[in-house]
Amino acid sequence: MTYDQQTLFADAAPAAPTIDLAGLNPAQREAAECTRGPLLVLAGAGSGKTRVLTYRIAHMIADEGVRPWQVLAITFTNKAAAEMRERLEALLPGGTRGMWVCTFHAMCVRMLREDPELAGYRPNFTIYDDDDSRRLVKSIMADLDIDSKQFPLNSVRAKISAAKNALVGPEELESSSNPADRAAGRALDTRLAKANALDFDDLLVKTFELLSRHPEVLERYQDRFRQISVDEYQDTNHVQYAITNLLAARYRNLMVVGDDDQSIYSWRGADIQNILDFEKDYPDARVVRLEQNYRSTGHILAAANAVVANNARRKPKRLFTDAGDGEKIRVFQASDERDEGRWIGSEIEKLHDGGTSYDDMAVFYRTNAQSRILEDMFLRAGVPYKIVGGTRFFDRAEVRDVMAYLKLVVNPDDDVAALRVVNTPRRGIGSTSISKIRTYAAENRLSFFAACEACIAEQGLLSPK
Repeated sequence: MTYDQQTLFADAAPAAPTIDLAGLNPAQREAAECTRGPLLVLAGAGSGKTRVLTYRIAHMIADEGVRPWQVLAITFTNKAAAEMRERLEALLPGGTRGMWVCTFHAMCVRMLREDPELAGYRPNFTIYDDDDSRRLVKSIMADLDIDSKQFPLNSVRAKISAAKNALVGPEELESSSNPADRAAGRALDTRLAKANALDFDDLLVKTFELLSRHPEVLERYQDRFRQISVDEYQDTNHVQYAITNLLAARYRNLMVVGDDDQSIYSWRGADIQNILDFEKDYPDARVVRLEQNYRSTGHILAAANAVVANNARRKPKRLFTDAGDGEKIRVFQASDERDEGRWIGSEIEKLHDGGTSYDDMAVFYRTNAQSRILEDMFLRAGVPYKIVGGTRFFDRAEVRDVMAYLKLVVNPDDDVAALRVVNTPRRGIGSTSISKIRTYAAENRLSFFAACEACIAEQGLLSPK
C-alpha cells in the first residue's frame, strides 16, 4: 500500500487505546507529552530513554491522531531498532503499520531504492560492506602503485570515509595533505559508480544529494514524516545531521535524544557539536533532562558524576538513583597485563570458593586482543571459561562467498563480488588469467564479469582450460 493509499483509508483506521503515562517519572512524562516543535532530551545512562521514545510515539498515535506512517524514528543500531519496534507493537497492537523505525543507513537504503535513477544508479545497485570496501580500496592502491607501507590502507580508508561523512569530495580532501588519499578517493568513486555499487558512507552522502538536489523528493518525505525522532544524537556525523535537518525543516517536530557525556565515536566521524548546538539550530527547542538512573547504585553514580564533571564541553547534568548507595567501588592497579590476569583469576576463585557459580561470573575487556592474556591466566589457574562472540556468522568466509554469488546474480557489474568468487571453489583460474581479464576489462571499459564472457568468446586470450 502506498502512502497516498494509506491516506485515503486513514479515517477508517481503528482507534488505538489511550496510552497510560502514569508509570513514567516526571521528567520522562514531560518529554513524552511534548509532541510539537523541537525537543532536546538529555538522557543520562540508564535513565529510561528507550521507554520515553516508545511511549512518546505511542502517545502521539493513540491520543493525538498522528498516523503511524507519519512517524520516522531513527536509532543507532539494528538491535535498538528491533527493540523499539517490539515495544511499540506491544503498546499499539496492529497500529504501527507504515512506521519507519530504523537506522540512518537503513533509512537511506529505502530512499535510494525508491528513486535510484535520480541518485544516479540503476535499481539493482549493490551495497558494499566494510570487507568489500576494504578489498576494493586495496585493489585501487595496487593499481595506482600507492605504497601501502608509506600510506597504510586503514589510514587511507579512514581519511576517505571522514571526508565523505563531512560532505567533502575527494578533490577537497582537507583532512589529508598527501596525494595518495585524493587519488584513491577519486578512483573509489569511479570504481563504485562503474560497478553500480555504494559503500556505507555513500548511502548517507547519496541520500543527502538526492534530497538536496531534488526538491520534489524532499517535499514528499517532509510531508510524510511529520514526527521525527533521532536517538544517540551525540554520535551523529555531519551528513546525518544535514539529512535530519532537511527532513525536519517543514514541520519542525524533531525530537533528538542523547547524552554528550557518552559521545565515544569521534574517531568514526561523530560530531559532539551536533547535540551541543541543537539549541542554536532550534532556539525555540524545549530541553528535558533525564537524570534518574535505574541501572546503578549510588556509589557508582557518584564516581561517574565526578569523572564526567571534568569534561570540557558538556551540558550540566547529574545522575541520581533511589536504589541506595550499594557496594563501594574497588580498584586494582596492576603492574602489567599478566598481573591483571592473575588477579582476575584469583578473584574468580575466591568467589567460587564462597559458593558463587562460574556461570554467574563475567569478565568484560575493551578489545579482543586482551582476551589472549586472560585466557592464558585462566588456563594456568584452572578456571573454566567461554568466549562470547567470536566471528559473526555473516563474517565467515563461506557465507561471504555465497553472498558474493547472490550479489553477482543481481548485479553482474559488481567487480568485488566477481573477483571474490571467480576461483571459489577452485576452478583453475589463477592470478595470471585474472590479470589478463582485468586488463581486458580496463581497456574495453567493461565490468570484470562482462570481460570474462568476452575473453571466453575471443580466441587466444586465455588457454583452452
